[in-house]
Amino acid sequence: MSWIATASDQDDVPQATEKPDLPLYDGPFAISGGRWLVVVAACALAFGQLALLPIPGGGELEMWVHAILLAALPLIALAWAAPRGWTSVFRQVGVRQVAQMLGFGLLNLAVTFGVALSLNSVIGGTANPAGDTLADASAVERLHFFAATIPQLLGEELITILPLLALLSVLVRRYRWNRRVALATAWIATAVMFGLMHLPTYDWNVLQCLAYIAVARVLLTLAFVVTRNLWVSTGAHIVNDWAMFSVPLITAAVLG
Repeated sequence: MSWIATASDQDDVPQATEKPDLPLYDGPFAISGGRWLVVVAACALAFGQLALLPIPGGGELEMWVHAILLAALPLIALAWAAPRGWTSVFRQVGVRQVAQMLGFGLLNLAVTFGVALSLNSVIGGTANPAGDTLADASAVERLHFFAATIPQLLGEELITILPLLALLSVLVRRYRWNRRVALATAWIATAVMFGLMHLPTYDWNVLQCLAYIAVARVLLTLAFVVTRNLWVSTGAHIVNDWAMFSVPLITAAVLG
């Protein structure tokens, strides 16, 4: 009996499934440079409307409209730029993905807390004003706040990950950079960008935004790079923010 496998025998042997590459920057559904420009412009517009678009009535209506637009504008641009491949940034969600959301969210909390504990005496820090707003809010207002963070944080993921993929595409396809170097560059650049976006929230404390927020962003982007799934990075972001806002409320309720 021969123990040398034939070609047909080898076809019957299960092959390890390769991890899919990051979407849209290369391959059959790659977005062209001009279309990436439109997508990135939509991300900038989505961020700008948070501060520049007044909503009649303000309050909860304004919060919801801004949160929905933050996610909707980049998604609309992405669907236009890649009509056959735009959903590739989202993958299935099951038990494993939910566990990944929790894992990356808790990892982010642990690292951010450690960095803050180490550097707070050096660079100081300003509390997120949303914490004070929640402390004085009614139960219904708190429910609206936490619910509105779902589209809000999906939007924050989109306006970070889509520019990362755009920059990765330009560096790899146009300038022929090594993929790993290009990914590292895009990863760091978008983390810094994300940190600086929070300057108005944290009283223009540049060091705080770079040391705390940008570092947190590096880990949230890790969730997407590892899983290729924007639902996972969004879920991790929700776990992180809900924990940061709810723990003080629960502590105050217990001690009060």
